[in-house]
Amino acid sequence: MIAADSKCRVCRRVGQKLFLKSDKCFSPKCTLVKKSYPPGIHGRKILKRRRSVLSEYGLQLKEKQRLKFFYGLREKQFSRYIQEATGKKGVDSAVLISKILELRLDNAVFRLGFAKSRSSARQLVSHGHIVVNGRKITIPSYRLKKGDEIAVRPQSFDKKVFSDLDLILKKYNPPAWFKLDKTKKIGQVASFPGLDAIPPDVDINAIIEFYSR
Repeated sequence: MIAADSKCRVCRRVGQKLFLKSDKCFSPKCTLVKKSYPPGIHGRKILKRRRSVLSEYGLQLKEKQRLKFFYGLREKQFSRYIQEATGKKGVDSAVLISKILELRLDNAVFRLGFAKSRSSARQLVSHGHIVVNGRKITIPSYRLKKGDEIAVRPQSFDKKVFSDLDLILKKYNPPAWFKLDKTKKIGQVASFPGLDAIPPDVDINAIIEFYSR
């Protein structure tokens, strides 16, 4: 998990909005809008060098960092997912990486609109506010399967964190691989995600090459 005060610095470091701070990321207050260069006293110089030329390794590292931070994962966990996906024969490694990342429980909670950010979703899961197929799950990395139902625990509806959930869900539609009953506040894994789940400007093959060194 990324510390709250470091999230804006992470976006500046990779040079892209990763939407780690929910509402602020969509507003003019977004730090990356005001400071589009890397953090630190030499940030502007780093940006100038970055725009000139990056080695193949540097490009691969940048792509890896962007996707890892996008999902809010630690290096050990992220690398394990990549190794798992690339170690399976007869499957498209890039698609499998997308599937593994998207079907984490914390990501599903975020994608269904139950939380404003993945870090918030992770806390909801850890604090016991989420159930899968009617059973409380407190492991953010829990891997979902097609057909699994994800819902807010009924005993948690009166918590402040869910006070405006009805209003949020009214305006929200999840990605195609999830179904959402907005009245019952129950989501379901409708299908397996494809490469369209990954941010379009992330080079997934460069990430695979980075870990194959």
